[in-house]
Amino acid sequence: MGAYAGASQALSTQESYRMQAELEHEKDRLKLLLDMTNTLVSNLEPRDLLRAISASIRQDMHCDSVGVWLPDSERRQLRQLALDFPESRGFLSEDLSHPIEGTELGSVFKTGKPFVVRTQADVTSEWGISAVRAEAFESGCCLPLISRNRTLGVLGLGSRVENSFSPDDVDFLMRVAGQVAIAVENALAYREIAELKDKLAQEKLYLEEEIRSEADFEGIVGQSSALRQVLQLVETVATSDSTVLLLGETGTGKELIAQAIHDRSRRKDRTLVRLNCAAIPTGLLESELFGHERGAFTGAVTQKIGRLELADQGTLFLDEVGDIPLELQPKLLRVLQDGEFERLGSTRTKKVDIRLVAATNRDLDRMIEDRQFRSDLYYRLNVFPIRVPPLRERAEDIPLLVRYFSQKYARRMEKRIENIPAAALRKLTRWHWPGNVRELQNLVERAVILTRSSTLAISVPELANGGATLAVARTGNADEQERIVRILKETKGHVGGPNGAAARLGVKRTTLLTRMKKMGIDPRKMS
Repeated sequence: MGAYAGASQALSTQESYRMQAELEHEKDRLKLLLDMTNTLVSNLEPRDLLRAISASIRQDMHCDSVGVWLPDSERRQLRQLALDFPESRGFLSEDLSHPIEGTELGSVFKTGKPFVVRTQADVTSEWGISAVRAEAFESGCCLPLISRNRTLGVLGLGSRVENSFSPDDVDFLMRVAGQVAIAVENALAYREIAELKDKLAQEKLYLEEEIRSEADFEGIVGQSSALRQVLQLVETVATSDSTVLLLGETGTGKELIAQAIHDRSRRKDRTLVRLNCAAIPTGLLESELFGHERGAFTGAVTQKIGRLELADQGTLFLDEVGDIPLELQPKLLRVLQDGEFERLGSTRTKKVDIRLVAATNRDLDRMIEDRQFRSDLYYRLNVFPIRVPPLRERAEDIPLLVRYFSQKYARRMEKRIENIPAAALRKLTRWHWPGNVRELQNLVERAVILTRSSTLAISVPELANGGATLAVARTGNADEQERIVRILKETKGHVGGPNGAAARLGVKRTTLLTRMKKMGIDPRKMS
């Protein structure tokens, strides 16, 4: 009887110890869930949040590694956003990419069902075998991160001990994975909202700067056939998403044509973002165009959104595109080809949907010959070229432009100008305008400043002294222009070389190019 009582007491003690161990085990798991909840509400930065969660899971589950895998934008690969693996041998690391098709992790992501590795033999995919061997794993567990019936990623646990994850462990880890999924969803939503907020703030700042620095011209003014031809091309291309290359001398109004293209496009309700590539130092152009992360370079104390992101769903106008350095040209080409780029200092690829309008006053063909501009980028830019004519080719528009600018500046200066001397208009029409419309605009503004009556006071000594000479010169220039055009047709547009137009005319190639530019002769039209 006494022996029976002793055995019964021993069993009771063992049962008590077992129940106490189970209670401690359950207490540890409840503590893990509580710690995770506290982490969720204290940190919304995705990577920091998931690192903290991974460390808690690894310690409480007594395993060797815990990682969180999220899909890329095209859902073809999983990327390890966070990893807690103190004893890693280097195969697994953060930002490691992993194929979805044909792998255990990918199967969990696609099916939404957990996968348990009890021994190394359970792993059959090539990638999985490589990881198991490299890190000496004996068992593991992969669980889907599911929130609101949507799989967001995969939670992966690894152990260097066989059969580390029991069915009870898997059931508990599914609860953990549910909380991790909520954390991932909240963190990604927070990041998206933060990025949108930054983008809107910078877009607002950009638009305010655009308003403060009013565009050179308020509207396209003129009725000449040369201008009407340009506007017809604008109407033709605007409704497409094709890249447009605006060619022409400085001051001809290429930016205004770009605005007209945007205003007639399906993107007109979005932003037209402008960037003058020649106005920004080479070292800052990459940051200005693509943006940068905090700490990307000395002085980068905050994150910066580039013009590409600001122009997403809208139009990007790159003025003076011929001034883009050679080392940046492949990056711009990638944007045009794939709609992808990375901010300076970041490995995260971003997608953008932009319509590009580029402009230049440089000879890109010549720059390609001199290896200053990539031919593949040129072909991407030159989808729909539009040549904006210089003012000397649309002389009949000069009186209209003078009236337009005189009224514009008169309103701004609170003056009343009712008359413009006919003799002054004739002089202005005869001038060759090397600075084009911008030169005319500045001249009229100066005249309005000097005007003290209702008649515009245009007094330009260089026009008065040079007008007669210029008229005679133009008669001679007409003969020369005809001869140059004839020889260019005979040489099929070739300017240089032993049989080119320059050699036949007995002048240097650069001299002939300068004359042709002044006369508005395009050798490409002669080929």
